Amino acid sequence: MAGPLMILLIGSLLQAFLLAAYKQKINLPKIVQVMTGSCVTIPCSFDVEDQYEQNLNNQCTAIWRSTTTGDVAQLTDRNPQTGDLTKKNCTTTFSNVKTGPTRNYYFRIDCGNPLKWSYSSTYVKIEVTDNFPSPTLTPSTLKIKEGESVSLTCSAPAPCLPHPPTLIWTPKLGDIQETLQEKLDKTKFKTSVMNFTASHLHNKQNISCTAGYKKQDGSSDAALTTSLIPDVLYSSKNVTVSVSPSGPVLENSNVTLTCNSDANPAEQNYTWYRADGGQETVFGTGKILNITVSMNRKSFFCKAENDVGEQHSN
Repeated sequence: MAGPLMILLIGSLLQAFLLAAYKQKINLPKIVQVMTGSCVTIPCSFDVEDQYEQNLNNQCTAIWRSTTTGDVAQLTDRNPQTGDLTKKNCTTTFSNVKTGPTRNYYFRIDCGNPLKWSYSSTYVKIEVTDNFPSPTLTPSTLKIKEGESVSLTCSAPAPCLPHPPTLIWTPKLGDIQETLQEKLDKTKFKTSVMNFTASHLHNKQNISCTAGYKKQDGSSDAALTTSLIPDVLYSSKNVTVSVSPSGPVLENSNVTLTCNSDANPAEQNYTWYRADGGQETVFGTGKILNITVSMNRKSFFCKAENDVGEQHSN
């Protein structure tokens, strides 16, 4: 009988251990990145065994310790902002984080009573860097027809919840909407969406989004920029006719007419018309038209056309 009893006892102890381990769990992101001299917020929530629920009180403190150097190195701050530990919210914000080696940190709660626990099996990697990622523009390239609606999205990490980055569009082309969003690991990022109608004036114009990060170490705030140059397709515009030579010419002399226009794509077809009273007659094709001057006054105009549309000269 001793054998079965021993097995039953070991099984009960193992079950209790697994239940305790399940209860004493914590939710942390795997990695957070912070800019040197700025602040960082570590999203954090935890559970405790049922028997320790009554020990959660306002005397509980949050401690963050490095896994690489034991209990000696702690992540400290003169006045860290910590969530309500009585509600199992251990989210903590540290200000003015200094450059140092990348370390893994785990959370420990100490309530000055039987509730003292290190959640050392789960940790967060804190990476302090000057090489912060530039904001992300979506789409990263833009090819669109004039008159169509455009929606550009700029997003940037928001490692410090009290001081999310400022997102600035240059130039500001339309309505802008900003939101602070959350990833699955509870880390935050900020997005700014700019909506406008594409114009030929926007073609090849540099459109940029700048993310500004506030520093607490007295140094200048950081500004990171991402840009795109849109390819706006538009029909022929500003169609004009130039004459060479200009001014009065002798009868039966040759004159060169040139059709000038702006379009994207630049490849265009040109058609020349002669206006006789109320009639318009096709007179030639091509960008340049050579005619012989006569005493009969004639009016000429050209039409420039690309894949997007067409326009006539006066």
